[in-house]
Amino acid sequence: MEYEIPIRFAAFLGLIVFFASAETALPRRPRLLSRMSRWRTNLCITILNTLTLRLMAAVMPLLAIGAAWDAQKQGWGLFNTLELYAWVELIICILVLDFAIWAQHLVTHKVPLLWRLHRVHHADRDMDVTTAVRFHPVEIALSMLLKIGLVYLLGPSVLAVLVFEVLLNGTALFNHANLKLPLALDAVLRRVLVTPDMHRVHHSVHRHEHDSNYGFALSIWDRMLGTYVAQPDQGHDQMTVGLEWQDDRPAHLRWSLMLPFQRK
Repeated sequence: MEYEIPIRFAAFLGLIVFFASAETALPRRPRLLSRMSRWRTNLCITILNTLTLRLMAAVMPLLAIGAAWDAQKQGWGLFNTLELYAWVELIICILVLDFAIWAQHLVTHKVPLLWRLHRVHHADRDMDVTTAVRFHPVEIALSMLLKIGLVYLLGPSVLAVLVFEVLLNGTALFNHANLKLPLALDAVLRRVLVTPDMHRVHHSVHRHEHDSNYGFALSIWDRMLGTYVAQPDQGHDQMTVGLEWQDDRPAHLRWSLMLPFQRK
């Protein structure tokens, strides 16, 4: 547990550099706005989200991995009453937590108050690797509370939760990247994982498309539950990413943070 922060930070930094480099070398779509202005805003939001979680950790004082440690110590949760192989527990933990994130994502699109928060993420007009970390701090806090509650119910090992967190962050960076994958590779990967082309459909301005493909890591939930859309109606080159009524304001930090409190 003492190495959680260095491990997660190293994984995050390494992956964001890797995917940023990959999407620069093999871009899927041309940019509409300056990368510098967007990245400055999106990364500032990431810093605010990190500070929000650190504040939560100081007050609660347990986040998801700390909750796993505490549940194990107290003997709470399903896994602490069962004798399972570590690899079985890891697989179940990943499946349950990933489904919970899928369900949470769907709810943020259906509940108006939560959608006001979540549209900060969708307001980004150029979808790239930094879009993966563009979430309002209040939404990040609510998501963490959900994960903490689930961890106490499940009682998974610290390692299982750490693996899931790294997997979730890594796949989110991957599927938001403006990365052009060979179609054959995309077709194979999306049978299990959410690919950039699959997730880009979710960022369409059209309601019937952005109310689809809710997965962050695994693609199986959308396929099983009828929310899977293979391709955008207008194709990836012609589709419009973002929100219908926006302009270049999502590239500004103050506007992005205040978006949930605006009428639109």
